[in-house]
Amino acid sequence: MTAENHAASLASSAAAPDVKPAQALLAEIRFDSAGLVPAIAQDAVTREILMVAWMDRDAFQRTLVTGKACYYSRSRKAAWMKGESSGHLQIVREIRLDCDGDVLLLSVDQLGGIACHTGRRNCFFRKAADGQWVAEFEPLKTEAEIYGTPK
Repeated sequence: MTAENHAASLASSAAAPDVKPAQALLAEIRFDSAGLVPAIAQDAVTREILMVAWMDRDAFQRTLVTGKACYYSRSRKAAWMKGESSGHLQIVREIRLDCDGDVLLLSVDQLGGIACHTGRRNCFFRKAADGQWVAEFEPLKTEAEIYGTPK
């Protein structure tokens, strides 16, 4: 099954008129005092951790309905779909909730192979070594190539 077919399948099953399943899922998520929960995006095939973002209730529901990862930006105070400006969408294969109910794990297909706004495969490219942060790998594309202008 292709990533696009999987997204359509997830969206069609999640977009059913009965909203009870979404409400049941939401009821078990322990959102913080700001109404947010951390969401870890993990590559569905390699299990590599790609990024960490935040979700509010709306972003979680949009993710269920669309089959694409939607998050909440604390700095912009607005929802956003991963890849909406870069084209690097995350097609969600599975969502898991941790034992305490306060962290989500999204298993995703990362379209375009870039999850980080810096143009790298993941956001965890810096490693502590000899008392400093060292970049382990270079961007696959520059921010200017991705967004048209430097961020």
